[in-house]
Amino acid sequence: MPMEQAVYFHNNQGEKLAGTLHRPEQPSDAGIILGHCFTCSRHTSVLRDIARHLNGKGITTLRFDFSGNGQSEGDFAQTSYTKHIREMKAAADFLAGQGVVRFGLAGHSMGAAIAMLAASVIRDVRAVCTLAGRLGGSDATKLFTREQMARLEKTGTVSFTSRGRNLALSENFFSDLRRYNLPETVAECKVPLLVVHGDRDEIIPAENARQAKTLNPATELVIIPGADHMFMNPEHRAQIAKRVAGWFERHMA
Repeated sequence: MPMEQAVYFHNNQGEKLAGTLHRPEQPSDAGIILGHCFTCSRHTSVLRDIARHLNGKGITTLRFDFSGNGQSEGDFAQTSYTKHIREMKAAADFLAGQGVVRFGLAGHSMGAAIAMLAASVIRDVRAVCTLAGRLGGSDATKLFTREQMARLEKTGTVSFTSRGRNLALSENFFSDLRRYNLPETVAECKVPLLVVHGDRDEIIPAENARQAKTLNPATELVIIPGADHMFMNPEHRAQIAKRVAGWFERHMA
């Protein structure tokens, strides 16, 4: 029977990252890696549902916590796109040790951006799926108040509360983010790309998904009517999980 197993591996800084490995009934050399949203964890409902559907298709799947989140080690204040890209690469290395040679990448929100950017540093990536991603580019400063940004300029850190946690980010997060051009990455993507977004997304407007289709006409675009950013409606998640699993099954063959 398919099995879910708690696993651990390390990033390039030696921090232990926590994951859930979904093993299918029969060993598979195809594997999908799922990345979560900003300040979230691998237990985000939409990632869990997708992983189980993929597992039912006979595809090995790993969802994991980026450092500083969930059950993974690390200081959240050291969060950066570069660090998380390397952690997705570490996840691929872990799966390679489990016999995986063909990879698919997927992510929700920030994890969507990480999946897009990591596709160029992981060998044998066959397909990428983004869920509620800010693919039109990101100005993280717009997520904070004028007062918070003034404090960042003065002290080098910005503090905020998210999902019940008191957190902080350093200037390095913002300077690192400016290194990446997501619209350019989408436009230059050479592997099949599936973009899924809700038309009621209150965090990242669906226009970001439509822009991805404009930038890369080969993109398969799925807009879920009525869906919010976290895909809270179980019916929406079931629809997405079925669609994403079937799409990966076709493109990982």
